Amino acid sequence: MNPAIQTAPTPDTAPRDMPHVLAVDDDPSIRQMVTDYLGDHDIRVTAVASGPEMDQVLAHASIDLLLLDLRLPGEGGMQIAQRLRATSDLPIIILTGLQDEADRVMGLELGADDYLTKPFSPRELLARTRALLRRARMRETMTSELARIRSYRFEGWEMNVRLRRLKAPGGADVALSNSECNLLIAFLSAPQRVLSRDTLLDLSRLHNAEVYDRSIDVQVGRLRRKLAAHGGAALIHTERGAGYLFAASVQVVRL
Repeated sequence: MNPAIQTAPTPDTAPRDMPHVLAVDDDPSIRQMVTDYLGDHDIRVTAVASGPEMDQVLAHASIDLLLLDLRLPGEGGMQIAQRLRATSDLPIIILTGLQDEADRVMGLELGADDYLTKPFSPRELLARTRALLRRARMRETMTSELARIRSYRFEGWEMNVRLRRLKAPGGADVALSNSECNLLIAFLSAPQRVLSRDTLLDLSRLHNAEVYDRSIDVQVGRLRRKLAAHGGAALIHTERGAGYLFAASVQVVRL
């Protein structure tokens, strides 16, 4: 292991499931702050200064979340995020400067899950890290659950998860785009619960959907219209300021 790679010591009493964060930033003061603060809150941190060092860690360690500075020497954070997203769903929080709004947007569209603007407070870093780790665990649970599901049934409808085919109560096939299908499955996986836009985005990405936060409302509108054309106008409710709720009772048909 490269001696420049900085890893916080793990206490002997630490739980075995302690999350492991990899921080990539060429500023040693940022690396030290992240290592110390997250380490004090039961999160193991390995901190490196460049893409090659990051690759070395990823090749030998199990990482739960990546903190990635966009302004790196050599291969930049934007290129790293794009490269990682081609082969991995590792949660990524990008670190950007105050004036780098365009970079933040591009980073999110390349697949980063969240961002922090420098200078950021350690408390905000911890809060966003914990939130994203929770969302990642939820995705893992849902992925495992979906592997055992054949279809969902609700009010005479049937969504075949394996065939990705939706049948209306009268038996007609309802054509859905890839993103609409993913969004419906996300709703069906958590019926009668208010789902925020962020949650819908995460659940939709279980299927490698190219769905971005700003398009969730558009996708919900399109899905609603297709359901309404077959008598399902009241299935998706808008909860103002909170998100959306799928109102039907759902039966799960397992393999």
